[in-house]
Amino acid sequence: METQTVGPMTSRQRVLAALRREPVDRTPVCNPTSVATVELMDLVDAPFPDANRNPELMARLAATGYTELGFDTIMPIFTIIQESSALGCDIQWEQKDNWPTVRMRKPIWAEPEDIKIPSNFLTHEDTKCVLDAIKMLRKEFGDEVAIIGKTMGPWTLGYHGFGVETFLLMSLDDPDKTKLCLDKMKKSTVDFGVAQIEAGADALTLPDHATGDLVSGEYYQRYLRDLHIEFVDQIPIPLILHICGRTVDRMEYIAQTGMAAFHYDSKNAPDESMDIVDDRISLVGNINNPETLFAKGPEDVRQEVYKNLEAGVQLVGPECAIPLQTAIENLTEIPKAVRDWHKEHDGKN
Repeated sequence: METQTVGPMTSRQRVLAALRREPVDRTPVCNPTSVATVELMDLVDAPFPDANRNPELMARLAATGYTELGFDTIMPIFTIIQESSALGCDIQWEQKDNWPTVRMRKPIWAEPEDIKIPSNFLTHEDTKCVLDAIKMLRKEFGDEVAIIGKTMGPWTLGYHGFGVETFLLMSLDDPDKTKLCLDKMKKSTVDFGVAQIEAGADALTLPDHATGDLVSGEYYQRYLRDLHIEFVDQIPIPLILHICGRTVDRMEYIAQTGMAAFHYDSKNAPDESMDIVDDRISLVGNINNPETLFAKGPEDVRQEVYKNLEAGVQLVGPECAIPLQTAIENLTEIPKAVRDWHKEHDGKN
């Protein structure tokens, strides 16, 4: 990706160009998941759990990624459970210093025929909150900054609807049944994604947690590659696939999907990852969360930023939703390091 041939860009222009692997004035700093922290919640009086369920608070907290941290994106969806709540899962909303989760005591589905998308799926308070927050952010920031939405993939919804162990055992024991379940769940992914486009999103993160810790690259090819190709065809803005863990064994398949980008984990080296995707898909990442952003200091953050930039990674940011107690100075170091690297290498900031 070139950085020397274009004039100054807005954050929104910069992000969208990088997702298309076009020239940019500098590498964008991108948050495809969440950079919300307790400190930022206190700063703008928008704490969890309310910021996950009140659109005004959701928008206010999300905006700090741009206004306080200096990222080129705003991502207002801090959780992975908004759709699951609308589908009928029992949610533990937690408090300010913890993530909401799906209670697995009573799964909502046991068989493929149980999977139904409720008629109020997009008007349920927890999906409507997201749509309203995106509308507010688009109205407030116009074309200044890229607004990234998020729609969960069917593999993740399978974990939430059936329970993780039950769903994984099904994928091992009954591939046809698993594929039928995925096919029935995909409507919610598309419907929520399209609704976010209509609300004003510029791009969407699509997390589908077939993680390196739980399933193989062959599983990704068998169950998800073709589904992800479908999503690219049906959701007409750039999609950023997110899968945690060591994923080099499936990056070749991911690069075949037509997704705009892959949000990749720090368990994968930037150089080896860039070699595999071979300019067919942009990479986003991969600053380590638990060790670097949470437990170390700005200089360590800077070293990881530089490693990504030197490998040619198109968008730089944290590898996943950051720990809620992460220090702001470590997050602001990411855009500072990007600017300094570009000053050193091409004289631009």
